[in-house]
Parts: sequence; structure tokens; C-alpha cells
Amino acid sequence: MKGKYFFGALLMALLGAVIALVAYTKIVDKPEAVVARDSSKIETPEAKAYLTALQMQPGQVDFTYAAEQTVHAVVHVRTKSTVQQPQNPIIEWFYGDRYSSRPREVAGYGSGVIISADGYIITNNHVIEDAENIEVKLNDNRLLNAEVIGRDPTTDIALLKVKAQDLSYLKYGDSDNLKVGEWVLAVGNPFNLTSTVTAGIVSAKGRNLGILENDYRIESFIQTDAALNMGNSGGALVDTKGLLVGITSAIYSPSGAYAGNSFAIPVSIVKKVVEDLKEYGEVQRALIGVNIADVTPEIAEDKNLKEIKGAIITDVKEGGSAADANLKKDDVIIKFNGVTVNNATELQEQVGKQRPGDRVNITYIRNGKESTVPITLKNISGTTAVVERGSGGGAVFGARFEPLSSNDKRMFGVDNGVKIVEVGDGLFRDLGIRRGTIITTINNKKVNSGDDVRSAAGSTEKSLRSIAGITPEGRQFQYQYGN
Repeated sequence: MKGKYFFGALLMALLGAVIALVAYTKIVDKPEAVVARDSSKIETPEAKAYLTALQMQPGQVDFTYAAEQTVHAVVHVRTKSTVQQPQNPIIEWFYGDRYSSRPREVAGYGSGVIISADGYIITNNHVIEDAENIEVKLNDNRLLNAEVIGRDPTTDIALLKVKAQDLSYLKYGDSDNLKVGEWVLAVGNPFNLTSTVTAGIVSAKGRNLGILENDYRIESFIQTDAALNMGNSGGALVDTKGLLVGITSAIYSPSGAYAGNSFAIPVSIVKKVVEDLKEYGEVQRALIGVNIADVTPEIAEDKNLKEIKGAIITDVKEGGSAADANLKKDDVIIKFNGVTVNNATELQEQVGKQRPGDRVNITYIRNGKESTVPITLKNISGTTAVVERGSGGGAVFGARFEPLSSNDKRMFGVDNGVKIVEVGDGLFRDLGIRRGTIITTINNKKVNSGDDVRSAAGSTEKSLRSIAGITPEGRQFQYQYGN
């Protein structure tokens, strides 16, 4: 009797074990089946990148998703321009007019990044500067003519537009939160090789290389070790989610080829410039109205600063935002709108995100005391007005101006004037007037701002009768026209 009871109990136990095993298998398999069924419905880059990461072994990094998203949104930019060859009278004497100085066509190339389905494309200003014809080749081999919407030499950004629809494009990422050591991809067209992807890490942030020739340049590059070469300029720097965090722009190399360091303009700057170019056709450049420099150990010791960081004011421009807020020479700016600034480059980056008329707070140290003041930022002409499309950011006859600082006035021995900070196509370039020239009077009227120049010069080149000023070398000059 006991044997039968034992056998029955054993049979029931085995049956229960089988049922439990089948139930456990169903329960364990169910979440995996749900994930597989629903994964195709997840559209965000973050979610797709996360799903890719789940399939990888510990320690692995996968770039396939980011690369697949990016290559279709990066274009090959081709330019053509005409340049005048230098005169060579000896060759002309021996070989005749057929070897005389004649214009010749020059071809250039670079990269660009599509940022909207309807064909807006970001590239570097130096890629398309002076180009008479611009074409872009898409990843599907379509060749399209491109129109220049606007360009900004101070950040080396240009915005193009092609006539197309339903294009693949990149979404903006967050360069502010990009961390040193984080993986990034660079996608472009080096040496005319289309759709090239390289990988590296963020080596540093906030690099100032001094490569932009503009008194109002904003350089705060993301440094990486992703390989870049000629033709990569204007391409995309993306994170592992395939989001745009920078526009590749430069390499630092003794040979001119990649040597382990490459640089990209952070998307925090790019985004603001592109929005301005789309809306106004000109960048709305905000200025504090100061000259600044990095805080050195010597400055920190002299000013009794607790830390060697910040941007020290070396000069305050008359009539500027800083002067209105009673900021003074030797004040050390340590925060801009609550964001800590460790050096002059970081301050320039923060200011570059603003527009004239924006009201911000500046925290500074003076005589060992920390203070915060509100200031209203102004434009290059010293006003808060919007710079209208086609005005060249305050340009008159192709030239842009800034008011003279007190240092400039002492150096050149003048009481008034403006300094030319950029010379484009127009009368001033035709006259041979260069960047750095001081203009003191236009049509015998004293000038102190870009608005003064525009008012004194009149609306047409024929209304310009006289210009007086000082060359960058310190020589006085005067041009007279008509009666």
C-alpha cells in the first residue's frame, strides 16, 4: 500500500515539474518576443541606438547605425570660380599675347550636411567663398545646383539650398553636453572620395586655433582624432546616435595631411548661425563691447583670484553694452548667463549664441569682489536693431566696420573713426582699401559707427565724394571724387 502511494506521489511530482518547466519557458521567452515585435515601431535615434547596443557584447562600440544615418545626409560640394593670373611681362615679351595674363577657371571641392528634407545644406564658408558656381552631389549620385542663402566668415559657416524634396537629413544633437572621451564619427568626401566614414573620440573642447581672419571670429572647436583630409571640410561630426554635433572644418598638421588632430565647429554655434541665415540672410551678431584675453597665472596672482580661469577685459569700447553696464578694464568675467567660462574662447562661444537686443547676466570679479550685472547686447553698429537681409551685417559698399576702441584712438592719434573688419566685393575693395584700415571721415563728415558711414556715404557709389583715414601701417590717406 505504501509502495503504491509512493509511486503515485512520484508521478505527480514529475508531472508538476514538467508543467512548471513549460510555464517557465513561456514566461522567459515572452519579453524577448515582445521586444522583437515592437522594435520596428521605435523611431527615435536614441531608441534605435539603444536597441543596437543591447545586441552587442560588453565593451563593444557599434557605429553602423550612426554611419547608415549619416552617409545619406552628407553631400559632395563642387565649386567653380575664375581667378586672374598674375602679370608676367617677361613671358609675354618672349611668347606673345597668348601667354599673357588671362582669367582661368579653378575647381574646388568639399562636403556639406543636409539639415532638412527640402534641401537646406550646411557647409564651411571657406569651401564656397568666391565660388561662381556650386553643385552638390547626393549619395544617390544626383547632381544639383546650389544657391547660397547666406554665409558667415566669423564662424566659417555657409548655408546652401537645393531644389529637392524628401531628402535624408541629420537632426541636431547636443554639443554642449558632449564629453571628452566620447566616440564620434566624421563623414565627408576626402580627396573626392564620396561617403567616407572615420571614427575617433572627442580629444578636447573649446579649442581656439586663430585660423579665421576676422576681428569678430568665434573659434571654439571640438577637437577629435577622427581622420580628416582635404575635402572633409563642411562634413558631419555625429555622435553614436547619428545626431549632428559639429561641422568638420580643419586639421592641425605640419604637412597639410591628417596628423592625429581634427577640428569641428560645435553645433551649438552652427544652429544659431543657420537660423539667422535662414530668417534674415545675415547673422545677427551680438557683442558685449569689450576686448578680452585669457586669465594667466600672473594675472590670477596680481588680481588675487582664487582660480586661474575666466576672461579678463583688456579694453571697453565706448558706447558698447559693457560700457553701459559699467564694466571696466581688468574686470574678470567668470560667468555668462549663469554658465561658467574658463577662458576667452568659452566666453566667445556663449556670446555667439545670442542676438542683439538679448538681455543677459554677466558675473565678474573686480578688486576681489564678485558681482553680477544685467546687460543688453548690441550689434556691430552699436544698436540692438536687426541687420536686414542684403545689408552685409552692417556693410557699406562691401565693407564692414567696428567703432574704434580707446586703444585704437591712442595708437592712431585720432578722436573718432571706424575700423574696417572685413572687405568684400564693392567699392572699398576696388579702391584697394584693406581690412584694418581706419576711416575717419566720409564726404567730410566724421564717422564713429557703421551707421555713420552708411548715412554719410549715401545710397550709391556716385554719392561718395571723399574718404579720409589711416592705413593699417599708419599712413594717412584721402580720396577725392568729382567737384
